[in-house]
Amino acid sequence: MPRPFTPKVVTANDLVEGDVIYLAQNGAWVRDMCMAWLIDDEAEAATQLALAEIQPEIAVGAYLADAKAGPNGPVPTHFREAFRAKGPSNRFHGKQIAHAQLEAAAHV
Repeated sequence: MPRPFTPKVVTANDLVEGDVIYLAQNGAWVRDMCMAWLIDDEAEAATQLALAEIQPEIAVGAYLADAKAGPNGPVPTHFREAFRAKGPSNRFHGKQIAHAQLEAAAHV
């Protein structure tokens, strides 16, 4: 018996910068998972993945990642996607700095 479909986001890597990117509902690529399109229909997910795969000038390695609805948009359900969503782990930069600045501003 096949497993039931679970919500997904389309994710890939930006061709030029290498950043993790996500497909938004308007067709744009965004860098924050919370802005991604949480797709809850299997056929729609397959269609959007196929469309992502024909954009090699923007996105490489597109695939569907499991996600669930969070308070501010989609959140990962697997540790790999949580790791990717946080940004590079070799230095404190990029997304990690932006998130730290937001957290610091919230505590002021």
